Amino acid sequence: MPVLRPPLAGWRDRLRQIEDLGFHAVAVSDHLGDGWSMDPLLTMASAAEATTTLRVGTGVLCNDFYHPVHLHRSISNLDVLSGGRVTLGLGAGYRLTDYQVSGVPFDPAPVRIARLAESIAVLKGLFAGERFDFAGEHFRISGLTGAPRPVQGPHPPIMIGGGGRRMLELAAREADVVNINPRLSKDLSIERIEHELSSEGLREKVELVRTAAAAAGRDPDELRLQVSMLDVRIAEHHWSSGLLSWLPEGVYDRSPLALDGDVTRCADVLLELRDETGISEIHLGGNPLAVAPIVNKLL
Repeated sequence: MPVLRPPLAGWRDRLRQIEDLGFHAVAVSDHLGDGWSMDPLLTMASAAEATTTLRVGTGVLCNDFYHPVHLHRSISNLDVLSGGRVTLGLGAGYRLTDYQVSGVPFDPAPVRIARLAESIAVLKGLFAGERFDFAGEHFRISGLTGAPRPVQGPHPPIMIGGGGRRMLELAAREADVVNINPRLSKDLSIERIEHELSSEGLREKVELVRTAAAAAGRDPDELRLQVSMLDVRIAEHHWSSGLLSWLPEGVYDRSPLALDGDVTRCADVLLELRDETGISEIHLGGNPLAVAPIVNKLL
């Protein structure tokens, strides 16, 4: 999602340009403090209004900031207003600063993940549009009928992002789109981070997701797999995620999440990634004009 800066007409023009360039979707993050300012739900609504085919999604909402009853109503309304162009990305929350500045308790990971699992159960129950009851450890719903019914059935696609086993297994059981992330924690050794960023590490997580989906009675081939390019170098353009800023030079040079080369090579690398892993959705960073030639090559 383009950063929201005045004039607003220019922001809408950038969205329409992204649509015209052939991109499938724009995604908006959900963070607080340190310059983060865009409200995901409001900017998704405005972006959908400014475009006609471009999908809008969250990459990802911090589940602890939203009660699933209210989130369901917002997403259902957005899906109706956009004509069925919404993807709901959800995460358990990982950025400590988000919690510190808002005063929301930063519970241990198992608690946050369990709460996310309950939120998804509530959301799916309400998206069905029938009278719904739920009694969990974190949420209790009594006799609520979800409305309005979303355009997309049985519900807008749910994307779950994560890098650890618990999150990936939850995504395999419940998500339509699984965003597979490397774990990039300063608590990990450089050797472990190198593995997380490696082709082998990525393949292991893809296999984990597929195995967990099959164990849950789902067809692994029906899952859409997604990754984010963390470093993109094409011609004069260089974009790098802030997640890499503290890592020593060279740690991610050979990572499948680093895209480097001319347009043809970059397109070929993405096609090879799809053929070898089944990953078919790629986040290409924050400069659509720079990477548009790659998209054009793939259309």
